[in-house]
Amino acid sequence: MARDSLITGLDIGSTAIRIVVGKKEKNSDKLQVIGATEVPAQGISRGVVNSVEDTVSSISSALERVERMIGQPVEHAWIGISGSHIIAQESRGVVAVSKSDGEVRNEDVERAIEAAKAVAIPPNYEILHVIPRSFSVDSQTSIKDPIGMTGIRLEVETQIICGLSAQIKNLTKCIYRTGLDVDDLVLSILATSESVLTTRQKELGVVVVNLGGSTTSITVFEEGDLLHTAVLPVGSSYITNDIAIGLRISIDTAEKIKVRYGNCLPKEFTKSEEIKFSDLGGPEDGDFSPRKVAEIIEARVEEILEKVDKELKRIGKSGMLPAGVVLTGGGANILGIVEMAKTHLRLPASLGYSQELISNLDKVSGLNFTTAVGLVLWGSEMESGKGIGAFGLSNFKSIDKAAGKVREWFKSLLP
Repeated sequence: MARDSLITGLDIGSTAIRIVVGKKEKNSDKLQVIGATEVPAQGISRGVVNSVEDTVSSISSALERVERMIGQPVEHAWIGISGSHIIAQESRGVVAVSKSDGEVRNEDVERAIEAAKAVAIPPNYEILHVIPRSFSVDSQTSIKDPIGMTGIRLEVETQIICGLSAQIKNLTKCIYRTGLDVDDLVLSILATSESVLTTRQKELGVVVVNLGGSTTSITVFEEGDLLHTAVLPVGSSYITNDIAIGLRISIDTAEKIKVRYGNCLPKEFTKSEEIKFSDLGGPEDGDFSPRKVAEIIEARVEEILEKVDKELKRIGKSGMLPAGVVLTGGGANILGIVEMAKTHLRLPASLGYSQELISNLDKVSGLNFTTAVGLVLWGSEMESGKGIGAFGLSNFKSIDKAAGKVREWFKSLLP
């Protein structure tokens, strides 16, 4: 197996770091996952690096585990980036078609996308992605792929996703220090959408909600286009904190209760039902009411869903996406969350599991791994030059210049 045939996705979350290694099947487009691991994350808060040393050691231990699993070194990876510093804005680019016969070529599309990048972004921010929504050739609008069409003027409508330069540099610095090369930085929720959505869902109109540890990311698609993306500063670790405060217990015991008895629907339990803390192996004495736990979880999940609905209202899509809401991420494992999403978002709701891959590893098909799997799928599409990668949407070059010196410096220190 050629070393470069491996595609690796590295999902750096606030609670866990997950790595998935895939390779292309010989006679099919399907990806085979050959390695996957997760380790607790340290040094990351709300998707942002707050301790370089801790982050480096967490990534290194995840790398060591996955390398032992696949029996060879991992040299480069597609990296997921998230955090509430991510912002999205719209931009248009207009160019004249260069060929004398007026036929739109790949170079014209690239120039139009370059022109769209010339937009005023906030100071200290860098462009992560420029995602074309639709093209216009002369007076014909809403074109998905203008190549081969004839006209004089080419216009593109794009969604530009930016991140804070300092956070991007901190993240790339941590990765280079582990000896890993960065194939590209990808907004995590876009990678997640790659793994959990079908083309039909994107056409009809859908919102993906990724419930992470400290953040909840959302992305909205309609008619195949990315309409909106946002990172909300609340996640499932807030549910754990609320249980700990509500029951006056340790965070570790609260996490066990959430994982084992977590439910959003208090009506599923009777008022008299009690469970002993000792059943969980915690140091606490006494017992707790699962109904009370469900009430605590219900209140926090309701708050998260209200924030999601607020984002949908901003773009005029509240209750108006026929393919509904797809819930994924570790936080979506809580029982009853699909019913709550249907009620509060007034949309069809389902859990989003990874598609389009072959694996003997059970955990890869879980909700926790959808982002890491999505990064592998993204990498595969970019390398084959189709799908999302067709128009070279990412703009890692700007980061590359800034981080190139850092990379060289770290490489010179490696034995």
